Amino acid sequence: MVNTKSQTHVETAWCPGCGNHSILEAVKQALAACHLGPQDVLFVSGIGQAAKAPHYLDANVFNGLHGRALPVATGAKLANPKQVVLVESGDGCTYGEGGNHFLAAIRRNINTTLLVHNNQVYGLTKGQASPTSGEGFVTKAQPEGVFSEPFNPIAVAVALRAGFVARSFSGKVDHVAEMIQKAVEHRGFALVDILQPCVSFNKVNTFAWYRQRCTPLPGDYDPSDWEMAMKKAMEWGDRIPIGVIYRNDRMAFEDHFPFLGREPLGHRGVDTVRLREFMMGLA
Repeated sequence: MVNTKSQTHVETAWCPGCGNHSILEAVKQALAACHLGPQDVLFVSGIGQAAKAPHYLDANVFNGLHGRALPVATGAKLANPKQVVLVESGDGCTYGEGGNHFLAAIRRNINTTLLVHNNQVYGLTKGQASPTSGEGFVTKAQPEGVFSEPFNPIAVAVALRAGFVARSFSGKVDHVAEMIQKAVEHRGFALVDILQPCVSFNKVNTFAWYRQRCTPLPGDYDPSDWEMAMKKAMEWGDRIPIGVIYRNDRMAFEDHFPFLGREPLGHRGVDTVRLREFMMGLA
């Protein structure tokens, strides 16, 4: 039986009280709920404190370059469509260095799940502002405060009609686990943006700050209503909605290519005669 205790437990490199600890536990719960063993899952990560998370799991792991996890995940999923592929990294890595890949993944609707530890700061490189930092946020690198408008990943994902868009808060472990499970079960690209306090470098968006504001969507909320989803995506301040904000049934990228669904590409033989004919045609 797959359960949370079957996942690797090792000492982490995170600060005591870091929201990453809760997300790691939620990931374990979600994998167990999906009945996924270590051999069934590939985690791809970038660079950063959040990107270390897969190292603390018993699963297949690939560390990409900073901001480049999504292209690796896309290639891995196309090479082995039956593998469950998750991408896990931080807000800086995903929405900053990897912003263009984030947009491309949404448009393609590749069947992968993206988990973003969104703490509104660069934690690994000691606290400069990230794309999601609030306007006026003061850091050592931005002593006069942030002048740019914060990037809204939920609004961007909904505007581009991503297959699945959810938000959660690391202070609600069971809720995070539920969102991850639903994301994995969705066929197509799925984003779970997880609000995750950084206790060392973000003294504004704390656990207490989020607890006062994070509000589950009402039971009668319809995530297929795009216009309502856009309104919810723009809510930020005294009230921050969490839950499945938007979902649709767009065809997954791989489903446009029926031959991908049979088996991993590496298990298929090579027709050397046809390959030679093709190569000669390029001569």
